[in-house]
Amino acid sequence: MQDFNLKKIKKIFFIGIGGIGISALAKMALSRGMIVSGVNDEESSKTLDPLIALGVPILFQKDIKNLSQLPTTDLYVYSDAWLHRGPEIIKHARESGKPVMSYFEALGAFAKEYKVIAISGTHGKTTTTAMVAQILMDAGLDPTVIVGSFIKKFDSNFRRGNSRYLVVEADEYNRHFLNFHPFIGVITNIEADHLDYYHDLEDIKSAFSQFLSQSENKVLNYAKYLKKVPKLSIPGEHNRMNAAAAMAVADILNIKKENAQKSLSEFSGTWRRLEKKEQTREGTVVYDDYAHHPTEIKASLQALRELYPKSKKKITVIFQPHLYSRTKALFNDFVKSFKEADEVFLLPIYFAREDKDETVSSEKLALAIEANGQKSQAFKDFETAEKAVLAMKLGPKDVFVTMGAGEAYKVADSVFKFDTK
Repeated sequence: MQDFNLKKIKKIFFIGIGGIGISALAKMALSRGMIVSGVNDEESSKTLDPLIALGVPILFQKDIKNLSQLPTTDLYVYSDAWLHRGPEIIKHARESGKPVMSYFEALGAFAKEYKVIAISGTHGKTTTTAMVAQILMDAGLDPTVIVGSFIKKFDSNFRRGNSRYLVVEADEYNRHFLNFHPFIGVITNIEADHLDYYHDLEDIKSAFSQFLSQSENKVLNYAKYLKKVPKLSIPGEHNRMNAAAAMAVADILNIKKENAQKSLSEFSGTWRRLEKKEQTREGTVVYDDYAHHPTEIKASLQALRELYPKSKKKITVIFQPHLYSRTKALFNDFVKSFKEADEVFLLPIYFAREDKDETVSSEKLALAIEANGQKSQAFKDFETAEKAVLAMKLGPKDVFVTMGAGEAYKVADSVFKFDTK
């Protein structure tokens, strides 16, 4: 891999091309005139549909009878989740003699041509990345952007810019963010997470320390910018902190404070980050949120309570835990994280990149939440959960929240009829 030269790459095959990050990189490759193809498990999604519309040929896992169906390519790029979902495809790629890279290794190779602004941290990466992108766009700095969500301003997880700036969400899992040597490196916060990979909090801190050592400009203590944050259109103290970090980046780039404040005041959020959906015909307000760590759950529910006090609205959450390892390691924190909700429904754990662990389950978590004094119930599958939600007959005094990094949002899509007037 030391002799890898991106300029010699004409064709890339993406393994797990529908992933939120890797689909953005596929768009980036397309924007450079590369020939892009890929494989995915789902046949349609918000991430996949734009690529299909651009004419990208995509194989679906269920249709692959023989690995010889995979096209010839100059480079294979895989999503980490496919180490579990499609290991035989990655094995085939490695046996081909062609370069094989993880998504973040490949993104790191693309990033070498840019002045990188890398946003890292346990929480708030996506929103802070989107905020920084909006500030730079409004300031005329024309950045290229890769983010782990769809930014509402341009309804995509990728934006091609014509300047040397690349604003990118930098994930700490598996030390992925060490593939970057940023012009500006941001850490929003550090907490225990991804304990299926890291040994403990000290191990996590060591990775962030190395990330900082690779960064030319560092955003660490951005609390002094809090007082400069304007009134935001998105709720929650956590979003004010994200905005403060974005203000710090603007300051390093010599963007006028007033201009950065205007950009932040107009920031409308991102897909699946406390995203308000349409109201149902019965008057229920529906939100979707990506929160999958106890701290994120608390922050999102506290933000909702700013908008909907207990005296005015009942909040029902349907949460899908993400990873057996995370649920097990942070079990007691999860139990306490739903305090602001009136009722908590749990879907089966989303395993993603792991094998099943019988020692932890949504049923056990629901029982613990009940023992902690809150109404909670776990469901064996989505269909059972959907029937239970329908039976509740939610109305104008209800707020319904689908929550988690997996597929909880599908419950609302299946159950509710929305008033689209």
